[in-house]
Amino acid sequence: MPTSQSAIHPAVPDPAAVVQPATLADIPVIIELAEATWEPTYRFIISKEQIDYMYRVIYTPASLRQQMTDDGHSFLLLHVDGHPAGYASFSPRPEEPGVYKLHKLYLLPSHQGRGLGQQLMQAVEDGVRAAGGQWLELNVNRHNPALHFYERQGFQQHRTEDIPIGPYWMNDYVMRKALTPPAA
Repeated sequence: MPTSQSAIHPAVPDPAAVVQPATLADIPVIIELAEATWEPTYRFIISKEQIDYMYRVIYTPASLRQQMTDDGHSFLLLHVDGHPAGYASFSPRPEEPGVYKLHKLYLLPSHQGRGLGQQLMQAVEDGVRAAGGQWLELNVNRHNPALHFYERQGFQQHRTEDIPIGPYWMNDYVMRKALTPPAA
């Protein structure tokens, strides 16, 4: 498979963009970003009913608090010119030492196509490496156009997975990327 230009020459980081760890106090900001990104991301992939159901399961304040405190998810917030523009979350997979899972990576539609997604992904990869991770894994719906973004970031299909969530199914590819150690 040919390597894309963006994988060879990543976008130059936007100096106006800053990625920082999120805290429990940032839950309202994460919810605000999710409200602006969730439906536009999935409206052509899954039904409105499934979007609404999954959103209610994943993005309540109580659910986000549990993800941060009990489930060990690290959240990152991307700010551009001082304004929240995206977020990501990841955690170790205890059943597979060295493997981390990217749970979320969302960017406001108005900020897409500027290399900010790459910056956010790089911050996730740096965080995983710093924690001793050697692999980063993610699930992406098999019909999600973001699949191509992940491929450009060096992820490869590892397996397919169909996951029940309430009365619905998530039909995903599980993608993985080997993380090289940080440069000395």
